[in-house]
Amino acid sequence: MSTRSESAPSEAPGPGRLPRRLVQLYAGLALYGASSALLVESGLGLEPWNVLHQGLAELTGLTIGAVSIVVGAAVLLLWIPLRQRPGLGTVSNVFVVGLAMDGTLALLPDAHALAVRIPLLVAGVVLNGAATGLYISASFGPGPRDGLMTGLHRRTGRSVRLVRTVLELTVVTTGFALGGTVGVGTVLYAVAIGPLAQLFLRVFAARPEPVGSAVVAPGQPEGAILPG
Repeated sequence: MSTRSESAPSEAPGPGRLPRRLVQLYAGLALYGASSALLVESGLGLEPWNVLHQGLAELTGLTIGAVSIVVGAAVLLLWIPLRQRPGLGTVSNVFVVGLAMDGTLALLPDAHALAVRIPLLVAGVVLNGAATGLYISASFGPGPRDGLMTGLHRRTGRSVRLVRTVLELTVVTTGFALGGTVGVGTVLYAVAIGPLAQLFLRVFAARPEPVGSAVVAPGQPEGAILPG
């Protein structure tokens, strides 16, 4: 999923921005699931966690979206010993992404020709970056997998980069061994998602309330990690 957000806003949107933030949250999560479905349909490689989800889907016979929900819920349980606090976005992430992924896959026709699969791959990566910018800038809390990374970073004192690398190598290796798809799309995603997500974070960032506003809501989670 990328790199640490370099410039989280110091001020957050106030309560008057709540409807917009909710739209951003759920639109972003739904589009994230749809983008993952495009990568699955391309057959050219998935983002790290979905390699694991696809491998487990092959093993269990469940849909990849259902596996994503189960894994997300299991990861969320690991927040307890790490003393991480979930937000609305965290819990919503568990369910909305998986449901949107399965729904999109049900609507997409099978793609066999490379001339179709390559555009699906590119569209999936770009849409994933846009979706990431939407839901993170809504400031309702990180996804369960991102929270696991930041929690391990805080508890172990190891760098975010190291923790993220170890976790993603683990899930990719395990998923690939179970039958998940690793390919050029996995590499493209790893290279492109950081810059794309950073771009869309700036595009979709909610403007802060004017100075002197009576109430200012808490800001974007400190050290938000871009998803992957």
